[in-house]
Amino acid sequence: MPGNFECKREQPAEKLSSSGAEQENDERACSGGTGRRGWLWSRHARIFNRCEVGRGFHVGLILTMLLACWLGIGAQTPSPSPPALNAKLPTVFVVGDSTANNNANGGRGWGDPFVSYFDPARINVLNRARAGRSSRTYITEGFWEKVLRDIEPGDFVLIQFGHNDGGPLDTGRARGSLPGTGEETQEVVKFGEPNLVVHTYGWYMRRLINDAKSKGATPIVLSLTVRNIWKDGRVERGSGKFGLWAKEIATSQRVAFIDLTTIVADRYEALGQDSVKELFATDHTHTSPKGAELNAASVITGLKALPKDPLKKFFSAKGNAVHKARLLSSP
Repeated sequence: MPGNFECKREQPAEKLSSSGAEQENDERACSGGTGRRGWLWSRHARIFNRCEVGRGFHVGLILTMLLACWLGIGAQTPSPSPPALNAKLPTVFVVGDSTANNNANGGRGWGDPFVSYFDPARINVLNRARAGRSSRTYITEGFWEKVLRDIEPGDFVLIQFGHNDGGPLDTGRARGSLPGTGEETQEVVKFGEPNLVVHTYGWYMRRLINDAKSKGATPIVLSLTVRNIWKDGRVERGSGKFGLWAKEIATSQRVAFIDLTTIVADRYEALGQDSVKELFATDHTHTSPKGAELNAASVITGLKALPKDPLKKFFSAKGNAVHKARLLSSP
């Protein structure tokens, strides 16, 4: 090869483990992301700028490599196009992590099929969940601020976090929150930034709830989806104490709570461990499209069991066909 060539691509801060911790997905794998071509061009521009090209190296080779990158990324599963919104209608916002919004590696989050359970002539449904986020990082990385700007009086906000809140506070992905629902804080250093104050899971959840209320919206708290982990014929019912804390927070803030963990776990156990395998993609946390559909229908059964069934008038024919849950906790 004439000349010397070294291409330094930007790498993620940390490789993800495959042990069941929630995987981070590129924004291209999340529905509702920013423009695909704009993202690709920005990425390729960064690659080009970071390449050190020796004397005599032909520019055409660089263009060929960029074209190969373009074609390779283009082979990924395309993100669903966001639905057209009617500004005159109320909106349901889904706020959470990749268990609600995930289109990578054959997986799918429940927030996508959830849309089809509602009549688009009566209400908008926006899946604003983001992969890899905790209650803490969904706020600190600016995703919640964007949602808050779009919330109008009469809207609904479904809030579900916990899968990533148990991670490290200041190492690795540094996305964990302090355990519990109290007002404790801890100062940590994240990537060389001193005096970063981390709050409890409960503090961040209350922030989401109170912010939504301040905009005239109705917050609804959900416990976690269920992981495909079994023992003695019984499926795991929630990771840690996040389900308990979510219920405590909803009760203290006087907002509705859906025990999605129990609803889904009951359905898994009725199906049996072997049948549940096909409801998951490449790990025990992220569902396949079929599993996402089951979780979405389970959210609907939970919504229908809430006092006064607040979303009843907005369901599509598909939503109306779903029976309400028998097991649900609400304040």
